[in-house]
Amino acid sequence: MGMTLEELRKLRESKKTDLQRRDAEGKEIQVIVGMGTCGIAAGAKVTLDAFINAMDEKKLVDSVLVRQTGCMGLCHSEPTVEVISPGMPSVIYGNVNAEVAREIVQKHILGHELLDNHILNRPAADIMK
Repeated sequence: MGMTLEELRKLRESKKTDLQRRDAEGKEIQVIVGMGTCGIAAGAKVTLDAFINAMDEKKLVDSVLVRQTGCMGLCHSEPTVEVISPGMPSVIYGNVNAEVAREIVQKHILGHELLDNHILNRPAADIMK
């Protein structure tokens, strides 16, 4: 009474899109952690975990989407984290360790206040070339 491979595949696809939709639905705030090689070497995994734990503690799991991205090209400032929050400028924070991650959740996400001493100015694209 099994399913065909094709049916299983369709089921899996629909489940996956459901999950992704559910993940992003109603979440206007995003925390994007740079998980390129340099980021991981600099401890981005710990940073990511710290964000997830802080979101749990503050019951923000339903309103904030935490996701990963590759290298943001800011290797000297890894771990780097971009925070997108309605009504606030989109900001990239540098050297985000677990402590700074918790501070971002507390001040930026909950307090709508920028952490000036950790903001990176993204270099102009033409300099990067």
